[in-house]
Amino acid sequence: MHATIDFAIAADLPAMADLLHELFTLESDFQPERERQLAGLQTILNTPALGRLFVLRVDGKVAGMANALITISTALGTPVVLLEDVIVSKAQRGDGLGRRLVEHVFDWAKAQGMGRVTLLADENNAPALAFYAKLGFEKSAMVVRRKQL
Repeated sequence: MHATIDFAIAADLPAMADLLHELFTLESDFQPERERQLAGLQTILNTPALGRLFVLRVDGKVAGMANALITISTALGTPVVLLEDVIVSKAQRGDGLGRRLVEHVFDWAKAQGMGRVTLLADENNAPALAFYAKLGFEKSAMVVRRKQL
């Protein structure tokens, strides 16, 4: 098995939309809607100032992804990353590839001068919460609230 991690390219988007379908079936807040997912991925790909899409390839095929959205923290006075859409295909889980993917994003974020990486995870997804805890993510006192527009 040969695994690599790099920025996504346009040809990766259909496979990434498949991964998002898998992810959104695990999360209670979201429903897979392929055209919307493709539109969102295309927007990020076309606008690197908004964020970067990372892909994990195993033997040349997309097997995982992460979405690093960029914003500014007034508390830190630096750019920060909101890490979203972290998933490794079910067939490739358990080999440490998810850890490699997230650590790759950490390395990129640090090199870009980002002051923090924040993420949201489904509160009922115990495996994901344990995975993120092992990577050093700590529970925040902040509570997520949102309003659909």
